[in-house]
Amino acid sequence: MLIHSQTCTLLFIHAIKAVAIISASERRDIVRSFNPHRNASSSTTPLQVGNGDFAFGADITGLQTFSRFSIQSSWAWHNFSLPTVEHQTSPSDFTGLYWWAYDRLVNYDMPNPAESEISNWLVQNPQRLNMANIGLHFFEVGVTEDTIFDKSQYLDLWEGTVISSFNYKESDVSVQVWCHPGQPVVGIAIKSDLVSSGEMGIFLEFPNSDLNKFDAPYVGMWNDTSNSTVTMRTSGNTATFRHKLDDTSNQVSITWNTDKEMFVDRLNGTNKFIFRPSGPDTLHIVADFSPTRNTSENIPTYSTVAEESQRWWTKYWESGAFIDLSAARNSSAKELQRRVILSQYLVAVNEASYNPPQESGLVNNGWYGKFHLEMFLWHSLQFARWGHLDLLARSAPSTYQRFLKSSIDRASAQGYQGARWGKMTDPTGRSAPGEINALLIWQQPHVMHFAEYFYREAPHHKTLQEWDDVITASADFMASYAWWNETTRVYDLGPPMYPVSENTNPNATLNPTFELAYWRFGLHIACQWKKRQGISIPEKWLDVRDNLAQFPIIDNAYAVYENIPNMWRNGSTTLQDHPAMAGIYGLLPPPPNDRFNLTVMQNTAKLIGALWDLSDSYGWDFSMLAMNSLRLGDTDQAISYLLDPLFAFDDAGYPEGGSRVPTPYMPNTGGLLLATAMMAGGWDGDEGSKFPAGWHARVDGFTPSL
Repeated sequence: MLIHSQTCTLLFIHAIKAVAIISASERRDIVRSFNPHRNASSSTTPLQVGNGDFAFGADITGLQTFSRFSIQSSWAWHNFSLPTVEHQTSPSDFTGLYWWAYDRLVNYDMPNPAESEISNWLVQNPQRLNMANIGLHFFEVGVTEDTIFDKSQYLDLWEGTVISSFNYKESDVSVQVWCHPGQPVVGIAIKSDLVSSGEMGIFLEFPNSDLNKFDAPYVGMWNDTSNSTVTMRTSGNTATFRHKLDDTSNQVSITWNTDKEMFVDRLNGTNKFIFRPSGPDTLHIVADFSPTRNTSENIPTYSTVAEESQRWWTKYWESGAFIDLSAARNSSAKELQRRVILSQYLVAVNEASYNPPQESGLVNNGWYGKFHLEMFLWHSLQFARWGHLDLLARSAPSTYQRFLKSSIDRASAQGYQGARWGKMTDPTGRSAPGEINALLIWQQPHVMHFAEYFYREAPHHKTLQEWDDVITASADFMASYAWWNETTRVYDLGPPMYPVSENTNPNATLNPTFELAYWRFGLHIACQWKKRQGISIPEKWLDVRDNLAQFPIIDNAYAVYENIPNMWRNGSTTLQDHPAMAGIYGLLPPPPNDRFNLTVMQNTAKLIGALWDLSDSYGWDFSMLAMNSLRLGDTDQAISYLLDPLFAFDDAGYPEGGSRVPTPYMPNTGGLLLATAMMAGGWDGDEGSKFPAGWHARVDGFTPSL
């Protein structure tokens, strides 16, 4: 009977998805109505073209002529040379620190003062590279953005192209840029009589890497060539460059649309190369950044890049879920629609890689360009909710499968079973040393959260098998990590640990509300996973799931953690950072009745709204609070959170970083799309649109949230 009921639910979910309500032409008109237009370069964000794994950021000229925006990918990284200090010459020389965890010492990957050189190296390396800059070159000095006129630029969201124009020396210049959807290739069309007269060319420049934790809005050092070399070879209408930075090597090939060789000159003492074209007014350039391509014969033409981009983006907009708020007659609906449309474009450009996204996508660098596994869900789960599971499937479960061995090794070294997933991570699966990095745990159940949405889309044995190893290893660690308290007769989480908010004393943090709820949720999904396969469920999983400590309650509201001092006291530092208690009834489905009290949750939401210092939070908190408000039946409050002035999105839809991180801070984008998907599709047991009736919202292709 259970199987039959589950099957009916899945059929219902797919039936909702099959109904086409908003036509392709309607979608196109709505999407294009939000095309960003600019008349000057932004000081923080470029307009971008990209494919999720590779992206190109443009200033007002359509290239990187005056602003050093990035050309970044998921695979271009750089390591500085290892330290040469005695006994600190290899990553294996790092030993970390021991902390007490209940009755035993546990080794954590934390910077060791006695190993400062190798500790710092592991934090800072590798760094994500800005691979190059490509811009227009004017064959006279003193040309700046202020000395060109009639500047205009727009991003065609429907086709994935940036179109720019301006006037220089009484000549019109137009530039159009595309990105191939499946290759790290940019197609550029430059049209002007300045091209045929030889008064304007293009440049290609390579940077050195930098050691800043945050490199924004630009990445890399451009006035230093001390540890890099560039070699060039030309053949016909192709110039190929090999950029060697320490032991890192990257290749760029530039092709153009004439049979003539283009004169290429290198500026003395720099990594900057100038191309002087000859021939027609229109110059087609293709820049190929493939690290493995050996010949120009396979580089696609400009026309191919443009055609493939048009084809891919049209399919993307037509095939995914969609929200139409155009019939609403208020500014809030229009602004929410703008954010949703632009966010859908930005996640496809910046977040659809074969690795988890970094916090700033492919725009600039945050945390040296590394990605954070606890934020993987906030970046990427939205793809499952918006009908683009294929884009999420690029990175999940493959990321977890790649990182499984190193995560098992991490858990084993600490005396635990299963796999302990890292936090601030690079493509090898190595987690950077750090106290918070080592003690954070809420990334652990993300595996189950992702997997459950994959199963909803494809409830087959193949899905169960594909995720089983990483779910089993995750659950084994979770069950092993929980500590049986003989006095209270429950399983405790922590100490030492950091909760979601990362601002508590780790040695005092015991049984945080969100982690308790997420631990139970993850173990429950893991049990379901075995049951669906007809495999016996490990008794320890069931024991820990059913006997975790109760959620801590202070002043009739859920607390950050058990016995936290000054909870719900106005002005307390406790009321800062992430109000994760809201996530137990919003981001997560409702906990069981024996653990959850709706009245206490309602009180918690009211106190957060009245007392929490949201100016000190990260932006995705507003999405988390919006989802909590939706489950509590308060749509107006949910919309208020999503349009809060502190939750800001710029003219091109980039989420502003706020006081603590640079712009853009891309988890805000994923969070917005998660919350609006819930608003469009509801959740299990309460399906359907939650938009205000007066907005006349039309929604298409959404399934209920968990």
